[in-house]
Amino acid sequence: MRPFDLELLRAFAVAMESGSLAQAAPKLCRSQSALSEQLRKLEAFTGVTLLERGKKGVRPTPAGERLLVHARDMLALSERALESVRGVTFVGELRLAITDYFLPSSIADLLKKLRVRYPHLRLHVSVRKSMQIESGADSGDFDIGLSMRILDGRSLPEGLPVRREALRWVSVAGFEAEREENTPLPLLVLPQGCSLQRLARETLEAHEVPYVVAHSASGVAGLQSALLAGLGVACLNASAVPMGAQVCQSAHHLPGLPDVEFSLLPPRPGESPLVGAVREMLASQFS
Repeated sequence: MRPFDLELLRAFAVAMESGSLAQAAPKLCRSQSALSEQLRKLEAFTGVTLLERGKKGVRPTPAGERLLVHARDMLALSERALESVRGVTFVGELRLAITDYFLPSSIADLLKKLRVRYPHLRLHVSVRKSMQIESGADSGDFDIGLSMRILDGRSLPEGLPVRREALRWVSVAGFEAEREENTPLPLLVLPQGCSLQRLARETLEAHEVPYVVAHSASGVAGLQSALLAGLGVACLNASAVPMGAQVCQSAHHLPGLPDVEFSLLPPRPGESPLVGAVREMLASQFS
């Protein structure tokens, strides 16, 4: 009997975890059509339908759910085997500084998986603004930093990209219908020092779109709460858009926004081999 193709399993797992081929394809560095072909090959190999396609994305069938469990186990075992062959061990304590825009709904689950997989690695996580992470790279306050960078055509600092996402103007469903015409856009923001919220304000001002700061939150979670309460419109990256929110209906009247890139800060001179090994491991886990 032929064995499973790990690349096909990886494509299937990423597609199911992303919820759509459009979101999964960039993570796998493939086109959407190429990813669709991989999934078709996997279904042909198993002889069963593994996923359901719909307007809202993709989801596993009962057979797909069973395969997903095995796929995750096989992919994890493959990675552990490679680490063992290379003599890589993850024992020690590390401090990770991360922006709270990065996968806010699933970062806890990712870190839990890392804890289960590497029980001897003690990873301490602090949430900071990207500007603080970038400027504090040499401070010694943390070992590994993960920041968000705006892809606006300017040169970016050196780093290890792990994820790219689109920025969107978002609001709660029905918000636009309740908003009075010819009134300033009620904008939800974070305090000064947040590069993304500064971008939102500068973009609106550059295109002469009238706005008023309707609510200022202390973090992304607070911004999401204000958004779901219908207090206004926010500028958020794709993975930070909470369930129940949607692309603003008047988005076609608002100025376009660039993509953002999440990157791990590059190695520092004299850092331990453990830090470098964990950075590479995080890059593969976060992508």
